[in-house]
Amino acid sequence: MLKIHKDYSLLGHNTFGIDARTAIFVEYSSEEELRSVAGMLRDGSLPSPWLHIGGGSNLLLTRDWPGTVLHSLVTGCNTVFRDDDNVVVRAGAGMVWDEFVAMCVDKGWYGAENLSAIPGETGAAAVQNIGAYGMEAKDLVLEVETLDMTSGEKRTFSARDCRYGYRSSIFKQPENKRYVVLSVLLRLGLRPHLNIEYRALSEALAGKDRISLQDVRETVRSIRSSKLPDPSETGSAGSFFTNPVVPRSRLEELQRHWPEIPYYPVSADTVKLSAGWLIEQCGWKGRSLGRAGVYPRQALVLVNLGGASGSEIVALADAVRTSVRERFGVELSPEVNIL
Repeated sequence: MLKIHKDYSLLGHNTFGIDARTAIFVEYSSEEELRSVAGMLRDGSLPSPWLHIGGGSNLLLTRDWPGTVLHSLVTGCNTVFRDDDNVVVRAGAGMVWDEFVAMCVDKGWYGAENLSAIPGETGAAAVQNIGAYGMEAKDLVLEVETLDMTSGEKRTFSARDCRYGYRSSIFKQPENKRYVVLSVLLRLGLRPHLNIEYRALSEALAGKDRISLQDVRETVRSIRSSKLPDPSETGSAGSFFTNPVVPRSRLEELQRHWPEIPYYPVSADTVKLSAGWLIEQCGWKGRSLGRAGVYPRQALVLVNLGGASGSEIVALADAVRTSVRERFGVELSPEVNIL
């Protein structure tokens, strides 16, 4: 049954802890209900503009929303196919991502464990192409099932159709915002295979015999908790900026002044720099501007120190970007969706 609320606070629906409001908040539990909502938006029964949110873990609200905010209650996960090597499952877009990962680990399904403890929901994970410790959502996604809110028609995107890149997909393009994710088809492995080459992970697991899925999950959770704040205690959206990708020629220029600058190969011609390292070199780690600050344990994370507005977070982000630009000539781009 549709749940429709008027003049609704979004405080509990964004991990930055911003107390913005929306004119209408709608939660739906099925494809049919979402299709009904699409119709109400088209005929004006619900106010526009509309915005769809998941767990609000990649969102910074700088104002009240004048229209309708939608949230999926489509949860659950069912097996679609299974053979000796793989299992294919369909997960509802509203399923909490870490609950999906925990289920996979409990069932002995390989592939999602490195993505443990990432906040948010499964639909948003497929849109954002979340990643950590050498894995990305695109490594698991087979299909993304959506509803076109302009026509009310269902459309399924293959992994190729999604055009996945570093924290990007076709769904993040303005012209494709009309698609709302209903469910995600994902493939997990049934034969033992762990990806623990990522440095922080391999170091934490060094010397341990017979490493299990649960070992990897708990290690990832431990590493993340040591670097990132608990959103229930300190408002944040995790990594605020993406790691900038630059030409190798630019890296060589930077290495003349900072030979220790960390980087990760992306292609023959490009590398990825560490945004956290760049920010830390500019002296921002642990600093604050008013009620917004840079997390002391991880310079890539901006935090709400208590009662900060979205505009205060943006002002801090702009100051950090300016410092990095002036010192390194590198432009940082927000990973967080700023509204």
